[in-house]
Amino acid sequence: MQSLKMAPLVVALLLLLTTSTPAQQIRTSGAPNPAIDYQRLTRIDTLIHTYLRNNWLKGLVTLVVKDNQVVQYKGYGSLDTQGKIPMPKDALFRLASQSKALVSTAILTLYEQGKFTLDEPIWHFIPAFQHPTVLNQYHAADTTYTTLPAKREITFRDLLTHTSGIDYPVIGSPNMKAIYAKNNLSSGLGVVDQNLLERMQVLAKLPLAHQPGERWTYGLSIDVLGALVEVISGKDLETYLRETIFQPLGMKDTYFNVPAAKAGRLAAVYTEDSLQHVIPMTEIAGVDPNYPLAKKHYFSGGAGLTGTAWDYAIFLQMLLNHGTYNGAKILSPRTVEIMTSGQLAFTFNGADNFGLGFDITSDTSAARNPRNAGSFAWGGYFGTTYWADPKAHLIVLIMTQQSPNTHYDYSYKLEELIYQAIQ
Repeated sequence: MQSLKMAPLVVALLLLLTTSTPAQQIRTSGAPNPAIDYQRLTRIDTLIHTYLRNNWLKGLVTLVVKDNQVVQYKGYGSLDTQGKIPMPKDALFRLASQSKALVSTAILTLYEQGKFTLDEPIWHFIPAFQHPTVLNQYHAADTTYTTLPAKREITFRDLLTHTSGIDYPVIGSPNMKAIYAKNNLSSGLGVVDQNLLERMQVLAKLPLAHQPGERWTYGLSIDVLGALVEVISGKDLETYLRETIFQPLGMKDTYFNVPAAKAGRLAAVYTEDSLQHVIPMTEIAGVDPNYPLAKKHYFSGGAGLTGTAWDYAIFLQMLLNHGTYNGAKILSPRTVEIMTSGQLAFTFNGADNFGLGFDITSDTSAARNPRNAGSFAWGGYFGTTYWADPKAHLIVLIMTQQSPNTHYDYSYKLEELIYQAIQ
């Protein structure tokens, strides 16, 4: 009688194990996914090979995960500038702004510990940010300017949604670029020996481009969040990310400083000359493009990481899993829901909303393009891009290393080819 009573419990446990485990981790084997037309998916190969033949691309990795299962994962072209090494699937790419979502997740792990509220002023942790000012008039002739008091303080939510008023050096508005340059502030790419907190304290005393919360402005907000991670956690950003996100998830190839043993997997980076010919990039705004191999002590939360398509897919799958992967719970389901929900009362690019670290596909965008509403996405300066589509249970990584790229339309075509292969 006892064995009969235990049988339903054993069956229930077995069902739980067999149904929950596959949903947690990305599968690389098993029966073909019935939701994918694999013959149609080969159109990706045709498109990419066309771009390679025309010298519009040099090397690329694509990774498509549907229903937690890898359905396409390939390297194309070359890893190196000489064209002698085929692009491996596990090539290392300069993530640039793809770093932002990882650091946004890091700060939200501290939020879940009750360290702060999203609408709390950041000056509570970095006092230099108290009483910010807003640029009023800029005088290019002598680089002087006037300011107005900000109407309110900058909050964590402002930083996460890029509505803080903090701009970007190099790619920001002309006046703010000039102000940042005068104060030796950089985008974070390739910075090695500076102190992150000290640099952000310099930033804190400079004017904002606009009132906090007034509009969306891409800038150093996530670098400020990186400094806040360090202040609140008491650990440097590299250590905190490794211990809190990378190691628990099994992201074994994501670094601020790429180990020498893995240097041979770093993809070459390209640019275009005046005739739009693709050529090796020898300098990034004065920075050696091999910066991932330097021993940095400056951990740019907005631009500094290097990693693989596989590692980033794990991170995105964790979010599609509502915060859990590989047996590790990084965030709660509700925090993930907030993170991937539109936070703005206005569109930031004419159509989409923005969450806590991501572009959020709106109903309007979904009516015009393949991605479903609620998809979350971003990319990086060197041509990497990604999105996760909760409705389609889909993750896509497109990884290359070229900036600028006149023929960037290949990424939009790839999006179309991926969705047309879904049954």
